[in-house]
Amino acid sequence: MESRAVNPNYHASPLRRAFRLLLPRISTEKMQFCPLPLKGLQMQFKKKLLFASYSKHDSTDQDAVITRDVAYGLADIDWDSLGFSLTPTEYMYVMKCSQGQSFSKGELQHFGNIELSPSAGVLNYGQGLFEGLKAQRKQDGNILLFRPDQNALRMRIGAERMCMPSPTVEQFVDAVTATVLANKRWIPPHGKGSLYIRPLLIGSGAVLHLAPSPEYTFLIYVTPVGNYFKVWADYFEHGEDSIVHEGIAPIHLLIDTEVHRAAPGGTGGIKTLGNYASVYKAQGAAQAKGYTDVLYLDCVHKKYLEEVSSCNVFVVKGNVISTPAIKGTILPGITRKSIIDVARSQGFQMYMERGRKDRSRAVSQQYANTLAIGTHALNVVVVEERLVTVDELLDADEVFCTGTAVVVSPVGSITYHGERLSYGNGGVGVVSQQLYAALTRLQMGLTEDKMNWVVELN
Repeated sequence: MESRAVNPNYHASPLRRAFRLLLPRISTEKMQFCPLPLKGLQMQFKKKLLFASYSKHDSTDQDAVITRDVAYGLADIDWDSLGFSLTPTEYMYVMKCSQGQSFSKGELQHFGNIELSPSAGVLNYGQGLFEGLKAQRKQDGNILLFRPDQNALRMRIGAERMCMPSPTVEQFVDAVTATVLANKRWIPPHGKGSLYIRPLLIGSGAVLHLAPSPEYTFLIYVTPVGNYFKVWADYFEHGEDSIVHEGIAPIHLLIDTEVHRAAPGGTGGIKTLGNYASVYKAQGAAQAKGYTDVLYLDCVHKKYLEEVSSCNVFVVKGNVISTPAIKGTILPGITRKSIIDVARSQGFQMYMERGRKDRSRAVSQQYANTLAIGTHALNVVVVEERLVTVDELLDADEVFCTGTAVVVSPVGSITYHGERLSYGNGGVGVVSQQLYAALTRLQMGLTEDKMNWVVELN
């Protein structure tokens, strides 16, 4: 076999048809799962993920570096035409574990089909979870991950509910980092989109009787995706005057009073596979009538908002932002949590200027309830997590949805019992605009990360 020059800090590890990219040796000690302070977690990650930069610093761990140099020029695709669909990339991450054991060592393999027994637990009984997050490219070329520890924590909660072992938070973040860097050339240029990351945890072992699978596979694949609202991308480069509302397509929702997404005591609060397949019928029927998606109500009283098929919902009335509380039937969305935290922690304010159209801006103020600037008053916006009724939705000033793919999606209209209610300004309200801008600028590295949410890969 012909030899080739290899960086002395790299180790070659042939794996039949591919080169295995080895990760740092991961401790097999069990990690007790409990909520940890977010700031502390992020600080730990920033220190522990130094290996991900592929620096040439000496390592005391033989497995702590990648096995070979990889050319990371951008992939030859039309970045301006990206949609939200699968574009196969080069590498995926795979790690396996037996029931009752802990995940230990994973590897990067070439992206491709996987082999499963017809009696695999995920195929027969739906024992599986998935996550979704993104990697962004900064203007200087560095790569940003946004709150990956939160996806890891949510997967661990879901895994406990589904009787599955789960990677530790550190293993999850390390695996995401390795997969992103191995597919670095598929990350869109700054402002052109992002690399969508899809971690999966499935019961891959063969099982016939109704029982947890004897084996589990943790897998990550990635794909480049475009911006949902391309016109808002111009905002970051040219300022708020570049926003043209006619260029944004707000979603139009149908409230379904008979079909329910989840029930108390079920699995609506975790990201299990069956939660999504079960909405296909109602979603398809709504889309056939011209609606974008379905907004589901609680199954007991049939009057409280829950969520859209894959998004959380927010209602704005005056200076109050309300969203349904997390009580087991609603997925605790990470974008949802981030929007709430941005609105609360960064002092989101409503700017009311006499003689002009109402606008909003983010103001750094943590303690005062009202701040006067000159002759103008900035009133604090209150963010509530509680039961929200349909009547409140219909009386709202604006409504928007949140999710990983769309970040913030304005709602143009709601149809309830055959009556359609449209929201002003085409549904694109000042609150949704400013929250979208504040969060996306943070995700793209265009503003200071005071929340310690972003993990930067050099």
